[in-house]
Amino acid sequence: MHGHRRAYVRTGSGPALLLLHGLGCDHTTWEPVIDALARRYTVIAPDLLGHGLSDKPRADYSVGGYANGMRDLVTYLGIDKVTVLGHSFGGGVAMQFAYQFPERTERLVLVASGGLGPEVTPAIRAITTPGFHQVLGLLTLPGVRHVGRAGLRALSRTGLRATHDLDEVAEIYDSFKDPAARAAIRHVVRAVVDWRGQIVTMADRAYLTEAMPMAVIWGRDDRVIPVRHASNAAALAPGARVEVIADAGHFPHKDHPQRFAKLVHEFIRSTEPATYSRARFRRLLRAGGEAAPVRAVRSVPDVSDVTA
Repeated sequence: MHGHRRAYVRTGSGPALLLLHGLGCDHTTWEPVIDALARRYTVIAPDLLGHGLSDKPRADYSVGGYANGMRDLVTYLGIDKVTVLGHSFGGGVAMQFAYQFPERTERLVLVASGGLGPEVTPAIRAITTPGFHQVLGLLTLPGVRHVGRAGLRALSRTGLRATHDLDEVAEIYDSFKDPAARAAIRHVVRAVVDWRGQIVTMADRAYLTEAMPMAVIWGRDDRVIPVRHASNAAALAPGARVEVIADAGHFPHKDHPQRFAKLVHEFIRSTEPATYSRARFRRLLRAGGEAAPVRAVRSVPDVSDVTA
């Protein structure tokens, strides 16, 4: 598509569910839940450009560019409307997709999503620093990479909250052995993060979610994007359904796949798909433009208040 290879999984039947993975991951991050979801839905799980088996060209790696690519992919597959579900960076793409293409979006599900506050782990901010590409090139040399990956996996098995997600981090680290993958990730991160944290936010457009069912799912022990961002979502979009899963980190769909799939299904089953109305969208835009824009959200309810 557009001269570049796009890898994706398509399985199941029923209403379409588009699954968007996070930074440095690929469609395999969804493997624990794909079969359960495919019993009721047509599941589309792509490798975003620059990730997995998709090509890694010099290209537009902005969230808007990714949203355009997902619009083109579902159109290519003959699908008109989707419930879009995004994890981490993929959550930012999902929000952008819903914003750019509300007529194609039935619901929005955000999983430990970016775009809900400025804070992010220093490891991701480090990607934007000069020399990152060269340093990571040394750290992913065969011997060094194998030792590093084994160490991360060993730490992930300690049971400590701080090391909860290191098995997944080990897989991301291993993928950086490909220079094209490292270059693509650097372009992605620079589009959404600087040394102070996340740049892209839904705060100034959150009022538009009034027209679309939205769910937010987070792991209580997330060390990549703080779980308090789930409370930010509740403050920014009061109509959103927020679920915080205990004993889960940045990848709740991998830590508790059965519960995760059940939460997604219950959300879809209990909500009507959004129907796009240009007149209603115009009214929301005019009303939102008259109100003071929402700035940084910090004084929000404790996350326990929005735990189901």
